[in-house]
Parts: sequence; structure tokens; C-alpha cells
Amino acid sequence: MTTQKTTGGCQCGRVRYEMDGPPENVHACHCRMCQRATGGLFAALAGQAKEHFSWTKGAPAKYASSNLATRAYCQACGTPLGFTYNLDNARQYVTIGSLDDPAAAPVTKAYGVESKLPWVEFCETLAQERTSETEDAAAYIATMKINQSQT
Repeated sequence: MTTQKTTGGCQCGRVRYEMDGPPENVHACHCRMCQRATGGLFAALAGQAKEHFSWTKGAPAKYASSNLATRAYCQACGTPLGFTYNLDNARQYVTIGSLDDPAAAPVTKAYGVESKLPWVEFCETLAQERTSETEDAAAYIATMKINQSQT
């Protein structure tokens, strides 16, 4: 049986990746960390278990946006490529725009809606979740030390 491959990469082509299987937990994140990391209104992300993900060409530069997570980007062209929590069982997420076929990763949920800009109308019919909505998430996020500029 052949496993479906999901592929993508940066603008200049120096960094490429591959996932075994279709993306999981495809979502838009409106949190301030994701807004700043992408320079956009939100981050559109698609994930896969780390053991089913690999960088296939080049290696992304990485930035620890907090003590809990690391963001990947192409050092040559600046494309934001991904995000992962620093947990063994966390998914590796990639930016939907960096996928070779972004249409194959429809957004199914919105996270970080407490920071959603009031004039943004996007995915209102999807399930919505605040960043620290669950007790486990709140406890985890409470340990975060942000490394991004707050100004």
C-alpha cells in the first residue's frame, strides 16, 4: 500500500518538506504569536505527527518564539514554514501557503480567537477555541516565556 505524500517548501526552493499522509488538525490560529510570526492576520497551519514528517531538501532556520515552541523558516527567502511545540508527541505544523497543494488542506477550526482582529471575517462557521480554554492547555500556556518582541 502506498502512503499519500503531502509536500511543500519555501518560495526560493532551498527548503522542502514531506509528510506521510494527509495533513491533520488543519486550522487557523489568531493568537498574537502566530500573527507576529507570519506577519499576517492569522497563521493557517496543517500538521502531521513528527515521525511522519521530514525536511527533504535543505534545513530550515529555527526560532524559539517561546520556551514552548519553535518556528521554522527559510533563512534565504524568509518564508515562514512551520511551527511545533517542544514536546515529543506534538505535531509538526507547516504553513498552508507553503504546501504544494494548499487546496487539499481546508481549515477545520480556529484557535486563539481571543486575539482575532474584530474586522476579520474568516471561518466564522468553524469550531472556535480560546488559547487556554482547556485546563491542560491553560496549565501548559502558563509556563510560556515569550521570546518575541512585545512592542
